Amino acid sequence: MSSRRSRGTTRITDEQIVELVSKLQQLLPELRNHRSNKVSASKVLQETCNYVRSLHKEVDDLSDRLSRLLSTIDDDSPQASIIRSLIN
Repeated sequence: MSSRRSRGTTRITDEQIVELVSKLQQLLPELRNHRSNKVSASKVLQETCNYVRSLHKEVDDLSDRLSRLLSTIDDDSPQASIIRSLIN
């Protein structure tokens, strides 16, 4: 029978998973100030996915805004140089 785990990898303990989920919960605005610290791991993971998606959308929106701003100013201006550095 083949194992999905690579040789030499260590198994993560339940305590480590609980600790990681707790740390992740503290990073999420939706769950950070939750009245009870008792939030299921699946809820934390679901909220993490939602938060990462929202951050990705925000980055895309800001990039679009910077691109539009760049198109309205002189390409050789110092402002254009700063905007290009932010986009790339």
